Amino acid sequence: MFKLFKIIAKAGEPTTKYPFAPFPVSPGFRGKPELNARQCIACAACAQACPAGALTMQTDSRAGRREWALNLGRCIFCGRCEEVCPTRAIQLTQEFELAVACKDDLIQRASFRLENCACCGKPFAPLKEVHHVMDLLRQSGLHLDDTLRGLYAACPECKRKQTIERDVLTRSRREEVQA
Repeated sequence: MFKLFKIIAKAGEPTTKYPFAPFPVSPGFRGKPELNARQCIACAACAQACPAGALTMQTDSRAGRREWALNLGRCIFCGRCEEVCPTRAIQLTQEFELAVACKDDLIQRASFRLENCACCGKPFAPLKEVHHVMDLLRQSGLHLDDTLRGLYAACPECKRKQTIERDVLTRSRREEVQA
């Protein structure tokens, strides 16, 4: 009998003290995704990459908002959202305890304002995304004059019109020079 107690004493504790003590998770553990809304540019790359459809982006043009939602009940914790996020706004945490009393508590939401088109005034893209693109262009050494700034602050329809008008003007000038 004493021999058995000696073996048990040498083996140590066979179980962890969880839930009374934190459960140690291994490095690289993929837990609950968490959004840093200040860093997010609402580009919807995460929603496009999510294989489970847990991430969604809904654009409400009338309200001028884009709504981001993460349904943790659908999330498979694959980490694709973290991989594709250009600003590292979404990170997988070490948190794994996701039990809730109400299903609606599993949904995280964030709201982002849309930029209004410089030409027609209709909302077309998230304000933070437009500013992010302009900052990247400045960092790459491109000088943003009023013409280029107007192109990036315009909706696709107005950009198309501006491009056509610019092409027509350029062609007419070429024809004048050739004549």
